[in-house]
Amino acid sequence: MDKARRNFIKKSTLASSGIILGTNAMTAKSYNKIIGANDRVRVGIAGFSNRAKGALLPAFNGHSKAQNFEIVGVSDIWNRRRDEGAAFIKELTGDKIAQWKNNEEMYDKNKIDAVLISTADFQHALHTVQAATAKKDVYCEKPFAETMDDARVGMKAVKDSGIVFQIGSQRRSGANYHTANDYIKSGKFGDIVMVEMTWNVNQPGRWRLPKLTKEIKESDVDWKRYQMNRPEAAWDPRKYLEYRLFWPYSSGIPGQWMSHQIDTVHWFSGYNHPRSVAANGGIYLWKDGRKNFDTMSAVFDYGPSDDLSSGFQVTYSSRFTNSAGGTKEIYYSNAGELNLDTNKVSDNGGLTEKYAKAMDMQPNRLKGFNLSENAPKVVTSANTGADNMTSLHMLNWMECVRSRKTTNGPIEAGYNHSIANIMTTAALRTGLKATFDEATQNVLAGGKVFKY
Repeated sequence: MDKARRNFIKKSTLASSGIILGTNAMTAKSYNKIIGANDRVRVGIAGFSNRAKGALLPAFNGHSKAQNFEIVGVSDIWNRRRDEGAAFIKELTGDKIAQWKNNEEMYDKNKIDAVLISTADFQHALHTVQAATAKKDVYCEKPFAETMDDARVGMKAVKDSGIVFQIGSQRRSGANYHTANDYIKSGKFGDIVMVEMTWNVNQPGRWRLPKLTKEIKESDVDWKRYQMNRPEAAWDPRKYLEYRLFWPYSSGIPGQWMSHQIDTVHWFSGYNHPRSVAANGGIYLWKDGRKNFDTMSAVFDYGPSDDLSSGFQVTYSSRFTNSAGGTKEIYYSNAGELNLDTNKVSDNGGLTEKYAKAMDMQPNRLKGFNLSENAPKVVTSANTGADNMTSLHMLNWMECVRSRKTTNGPIEAGYNHSIANIMTTAALRTGLKATFDEATQNVLAGGKVFKY
């Protein structure tokens, strides 16, 4: 293990233990005064990924002039990605940017004010710790964390530093989702009794990069730095490039897809995490050496911890093997449904007059309306591009960097979706029911702390 990696892990451990990070740490109050209203905000890229290229940077570029933001450099531990990132920005903006071999170089000598983090799933929280230690505002791709150790470290670092943080759950900047949240919280929808979610595709190449895995060489990357706090392993180009297929570098479906949808449950209901999760799945078709499932289903129980008679159920299913059904995100009450696929509230399934009369009850049905006349549909293609919600989410972050206000996707949102994801992963990998220990902030599987 090299010295830089040892130092990073040491700092992360100190953060989780409650010790202030860095020798020049400033209070949150003092940091709030750093960026002036007319100052140009210099932004670095941590990880030139396909997501950065296809969505984050186009969204950023759409608002950078008006908000006076600029990309000044790219940090990537693969030399090819550094070159590609610099070339892409040159083509997009006409600007020549710096190239840094790692994040330590990027943060050295205060070269930037903020950072876009789009590295591997398991690195997001730890890279957020690095940015928070350096007092840089963060736009971080989801999932926030794949283990509770990392989630706790990341949460504390953001809170202690006072940086502006946005988790990349772009639904939180969608007009239809804000309308849905306001409607549910108004009480007009009634109590949520169930939520049904699916995300299905039929793509053999999903998260596979066979051409690149043949081209990349260990000498071109910093493999030890890549692994961060994961168990040390021999060089494997697939675990570097196709990490979404391999635990513990990624949970696969829960972290990549479920995190988006389950986040809306927390947002709309006010609950931070499930009371319990039961799940199973398998690699039923794509026998390509992957360790993460190509098909899975999970059942969540949500509600107050002190009243098990109150609450609702969430079902989530996803498959790579057949795209029938596509995406689904439907909230049900006794009076009808709120459908975030069609963006309509309707009385579908609501209590009819016939049954209400038989039970000596009042009919309970919703009045239908559209959540948003021009609300964007969810896209399930490999690269979603600079869709409207991502564009609005990026703008919200930029505006909050200026105003120092809380973003639409604050650190709590990333932390809470991580709890749900990790509970699901625990249930999938152990076959046991997963719960959450509020006192220790640990996910339990069968009553025992789950890590890997």
